[in-house]
Amino acid sequence: MIEENRNSSDSSSAFAYNTTVSAILITAYSVAFAGGGIGSITMSFVLVKMNTLSITTTAIINLVVVHSLLLFTVPFRLHYYVSKKWVFRLPFCKLVSAMVHIHMYLTFLFYVITLVIRWLIFFQWKIKVEFYRKLHAIAASAAVWAFVMVFVVPVLYVEYGSSENYDNTTCFMFHKELKQENVKALNYTIIVIVALITCVLLGMQIFILVKVLRKLSASFWSHQEFWAQVKNLIFICVIIICFLPYHLFRAYYIRHVSAYGQLESYNEVFLSLTSLSCLDLLSFVLSGSRLFKQMVGTLRSRLPCC
Repeated sequence: MIEENRNSSDSSSAFAYNTTVSAILITAYSVAFAGGGIGSITMSFVLVKMNTLSITTTAIINLVVVHSLLLFTVPFRLHYYVSKKWVFRLPFCKLVSAMVHIHMYLTFLFYVITLVIRWLIFFQWKIKVEFYRKLHAIAASAAVWAFVMVFVVPVLYVEYGSSENYDNTTCFMFHKELKQENVKALNYTIIVIVALITCVLLGMQIFILVKVLRKLSASFWSHQEFWAQVKNLIFICVIIICFLPYHLFRAYYIRHVSAYGQLESYNEVFLSLTSLSCLDLLSFVLSGSRLFKQMVGTLRSRLPCC
């Protein structure tokens, strides 16, 4: 009788845990879908007025595209988390699952490109960093997407979830692949690279921000140069908040995935945080709006310490 009650208690705990995880996943992806959709649409109107020859503009255009591709797959994820059953077959599950990773690393790449270009201009190493023609911008974007479509997507589609048998009604649980040593090595390498680049980006941006504050002194709130650095800081904050926790947890996850079954669900929760990077465009638009600056100025004037 005691053993039966213990099993019943374990089952109840497992059910409550799964319900909690599902609620977190539904919330995270719903926020990403709503905020990301609004941000992508709003940024599309802003991009019409921007210089299309600028490399940073081209990077942001590609950012809108990659966010839109992820947002297209989000309703399928939400359907699965609500119904707790995958009804779209395993091949499509692999594609939807891989899209989160493709989105994360392409977003990270476009962030790095944007920040490096902005820093080159800030240090006056380059007065303007632009393509000579619109065709060059299109060609550069096409090259990136061609590489993804020709090399990344086919490899992920063929290799992702291919070493083990998975249930057609269960999705996003491809943890068995981590038993392979080459997969572990690749994951550890990516984790180290992302962490190192993030530290370099943060250190550089703090150095630049301090330099700007010293240059502008007390009047920095009204200078465009300060707000330009705030926009740069948004990108780095997104990396730290959305991408870095997933990679740091994944280092632990890879090492202990065989010992603790619940880590699969925790990994999904951390992975869902990466989708919140879709809110970056909305933050980017708001940080550049006059209304936002007026609100910050009003709040600053009411604080006694300022």
